[in-house]
Amino acid sequence: MTSPIVIAGGGPVGMCLALRLFQSGRDCVVLEAKAQGAYYQDHRALALSQASKLMLENLDVWSRIPAVTPINSIHVSQKGSFGRSVLRASDYDMAALGYVLSYGHLMQAIDQVLSEYADKSQAAKITIHYDTEVQQIIPNNRNTELHIQQGGQAQTLTTALAVLADGGRSLKDIPGIERINKEYGHHALVCKVAAELAHDGIAYERFTPMGPVALLPNGEREFSLVWTGETAGIEPLLELSDDVFLAQLHQHFGDRVGRFTQVQKRICFPLKLSYLSPVTAPHLVVIGNAAQTMHPVAGQGFNVGLRDAWELAELIMQTDEVNLGAASFLQTYQASRQQDTQRGLKFTDFLVRFFSNDIAGLGGIRSLGLGLFDALTPAKAHLIRKMSFGSKG
Repeated sequence: MTSPIVIAGGGPVGMCLALRLFQSGRDCVVLEAKAQGAYYQDHRALALSQASKLMLENLDVWSRIPAVTPINSIHVSQKGSFGRSVLRASDYDMAALGYVLSYGHLMQAIDQVLSEYADKSQAAKITIHYDTEVQQIIPNNRNTELHIQQGGQAQTLTTALAVLADGGRSLKDIPGIERINKEYGHHALVCKVAAELAHDGIAYERFTPMGPVALLPNGEREFSLVWTGETAGIEPLLELSDDVFLAQLHQHFGDRVGRFTQVQKRICFPLKLSYLSPVTAPHLVVIGNAAQTMHPVAGQGFNVGLRDAWELAELIMQTDEVNLGAASFLQTYQASRQQDTQRGLKFTDFLVRFFSNDIAGLGGIRSLGLGLFDALTPAKAHLIRKMSFGSKG
């Protein structure tokens, strides 16, 4: 079986790439390991930038998402000091600094668009194979072979351009591609919590010696919590009763939103910095979390991945089918994304290393730095642009 473009991974990044290609009149095949609708009950929170919102609007997805909470301001502070900085959307003539929604709701909205496209006679088409596992990817100088398992049957797909967007599940040892890992020795606990006080669209980023803790407004009175720290300190939090957990969260975070009153299911996962060098091989491009995984401290991971998909789609639209996956095509893509992804990786890594420790003397420097940053309007405007639109902002 042959196809000009095959996307391995039917999550938001892979599907948004497929939708953009469809809009441009390009056929593609999407391979997804899970069943259709399997992601709908995934309540993980995604923090979307302004650029991501514009992309989803362009794809006719945004208006279909059933629940979105805007971030009107971001309050950044350091535990144990008076230094803090506040970023407000109104100061930059923006409707919001970002938006919080669930992974499952985003996938439902994407599938609604796909179903409408399927009902219409179109020049291009998206063919999706669910319950299909990619077992091996073999790039060569003519094409890329994907060995898949579908319905208990082994098959081979041949394509001019394979795009790996499945978070790296099917990325094995591919010659010329190296994965660089940096283990933090930290875990993140994520869940949804409710508090006494209304969030008023405020997101909180609080740095502690244990690690950053973030509260993202998500719903009318709820927050999505990301509590990070050394593994030995985070994993035991899963075993606490709800009342004890909420009391410890209040003690750790402080009193800015009052007492925490409810907590939903808690999950925990390890944190690391990881990226591929390069993100391409002959007739193969890797995007999203498969290409780079960063600490969630600044909420940039999904947004960087969506920009990967968008810029790759733009390049495909400018390229004749005969040149898809060729050396010049791959070099152009790599150059277009390198600055954005490297800045995202370095920025999040810097925040973790600088703020997540108790080194003598650094506390005062950090407090002073946050205070000075709050007074530097041009520096805050620059940060907002980069967080909203990436390196090209």
